[in-house]
Amino acid sequence: MIEVPGAFVRETSGREGERGRAWLDVLPELIDRALVRWELTVAGPVMHGAVGVVVPVSSGDGTAAVLKVSFPHPGNVAEPKALAVWAGRGAVRLLENDAEAFAMVVERAGGESLRDLPDAVERVVVAGRLNRRLAVSAAEEFPSLMGVADEWAREIESRYGKVRTELPDRLVGRALESCRDLAKEQPNLLVHGDMNFSNVLRGGREPWLVVDPKGWAGDPAYDAVNLLRDRWHTMPDLAKTLPYQLAAFAEAAELDRERVVRWVQACGVKDTLWSAEYGEQHGRAGVSETVAGIA
Repeated sequence: MIEVPGAFVRETSGREGERGRAWLDVLPELIDRALVRWELTVAGPVMHGAVGVVVPVSSGDGTAAVLKVSFPHPGNVAEPKALAVWAGRGAVRLLENDAEAFAMVVERAGGESLRDLPDAVERVVVAGRLNRRLAVSAAEEFPSLMGVADEWAREIESRYGKVRTELPDRLVGRALESCRDLAKEQPNLLVHGDMNFSNVLRGGREPWLVVDPKGWAGDPAYDAVNLLRDRWHTMPDLAKTLPYQLAAFAEAAELDRERVVRWVQACGVKDTLWSAEYGEQHGRAGVSETVAGIA
């Protein structure tokens, strides 16, 4: 029977509580059942992300793949649906899926991620071109990014006024206006939703392939947020570097630069207020204030 990594057990138990521990108890059985059902052979050590375990496998005909079993959460429902829509176009191919068990088999990509590229602009250009290819018409079954923009507006309003920050009123007002505008008018396109550099891997049949999509319907410009958010605090001269990279992403993705900036600026305000309420955790407060002021 497959042994679940201890770190994943601790993280899931801490985050999901009793429900998570109950799922972890049956997870080895779910994995073994999927291996038997799809006639898969384990081909490497078990890995994990934040919400699921990944087992390198090979099929009966020798196809290199991975078995992924995710925690049964609404946020994990759309992943196989998005992969099925893309059918290998800029993304790993979905080979098997069991929606009830939150288990699927996908094409195995390479070990190198976009994070490993040394050139920062090349990274965002590659991601932007993939973003453009993934932006196909989205069916009604995908959750809407309009709800995300609405939630950001509510979060900003609820915190602003009760926490102390150095943010000028005009920046908060601009972020609220952006959220409201984005919430009421977006294209109906399929969006990865978590396109960070680690979720873009070297491929064999294509140079780069995305993995682990959230599968949203809405504005592809949203992907700029997660793409660069974990890099904000390491960018040299953030006030100059970030706008340049956002412009490169927008051009490669054939997106309106202003919409890309509005998503990121609104996120900067939201993160600044969150950091102020929770004691500047993760050291993001000053960085987020800089992001909030980009134009």
